[in-house]
Amino acid sequence: MEHMLKGMRILDFSHYIPGPFASMRLGDLGAEVIKVEPLTGDLSRSATSDSNERDSVFQAYNRNKKSLAVNLKSEEGVEMVRDLIQHADIVIESFRPGVMKRLGLDYDTVSKWNTELIYCSLSGYGQVGALSQFGSHDINYMALSGMLSQLKDRTGRPIHPSITLADLIGGLAATESILAAYISREKTGEGSYIDSSILDSMLSLTQLHMLNIQYADEHQGLTSLNGELVSYSIYETADNRYVSFAALEPKFWETFCEKVGREDWISYQFTKKDSDDPFVQDIIKLFKSKTFQQWEAFSSQVDCCLTPIYEMEEVLTKPYVKERMIQEKDSAGIVHVASRYHAQKNQREVWFPGLGEQTEGILSDLLCYPEEKIETMKERMIIL
Repeated sequence: MEHMLKGMRILDFSHYIPGPFASMRLGDLGAEVIKVEPLTGDLSRSATSDSNERDSVFQAYNRNKKSLAVNLKSEEGVEMVRDLIQHADIVIESFRPGVMKRLGLDYDTVSKWNTELIYCSLSGYGQVGALSQFGSHDINYMALSGMLSQLKDRTGRPIHPSITLADLIGGLAATESILAAYISREKTGEGSYIDSSILDSMLSLTQLHMLNIQYADEHQGLTSLNGELVSYSIYETADNRYVSFAALEPKFWETFCEKVGREDWISYQFTKKDSDDPFVQDIIKLFKSKTFQQWEAFSSQVDCCLTPIYEMEEVLTKPYVKERMIQEKDSAGIVHVASRYHAQKNQREVWFPGLGEQTEGILSDLLCYPEEKIETMKERMIIL
């Protein structure tokens, strides 16, 4: 299955997370990904002052890609990229709208040389519209989409997520569109242009919330799913850890009540946690009467939609990760986790490109540039 997209060649001009995440997932399915970087590299190579954090950002989204470093401010560099595009199936770029056009590398221009090209512009707000020229990051898209308003603590204060959800969803949405365009090309022989917006992808996730406001004047999602009910909530344990409980169906709630010896609770399934009923405090006390490990053991034996809330270092050790995901080790022994598709092996080698590491090979093997030309371009700092 890792060879499903074998033969697909992607030129990825994107930086940071959304675009690299999208191209990496296509690479996991067998596509050849050529990362086109400036001579200073993808911004995630030097995005933070913490070298460990910087390395983790780059490595998390750029495994098994080839790196080509080129100066796009030079005519020769742009000409070289034009030559590359004629050998590509997919182009992914994440510049602000208009940048690729100024370089002469926009879809309208390059599609004349490669009519089968699929070209994805992945931006925060799309190529047109009032916000299209504004710079933003993950938390901005979450704010404008309404997503942050759905992540509040009990005081009503929005919670600052520690996962870049919008960036990742934006990357997934771009991948979805690219694969749809690829299927269309197989049928029609024609390429296409994709205007992929991170804000659009986040707005699509809030459809239920938008409808719920209009239908029921409910502003925090479905009451049954937002933590208001005792049967679908997060509970604290005796040692200040937490478990998630999602016994929405009667059979799961009844099983829970029976296994904790409180069959008298069965009729309270849809009680709200802010109710004055003494039962609410009783169930809160029940969860706080046992440790995290005790509830973990309980959840492994009783099928009632109860799961421990693990920290990331705990997740890495769990059997379900080893069973369901690809476990990759790099040269430093660091474990990387990737999606595993049906029939893929559970382990695979992983590597990361040094800046411009494959430049010479790509130019000589793919474009058949003579060695003298490549050396001259290096001397003139057009490529690394």
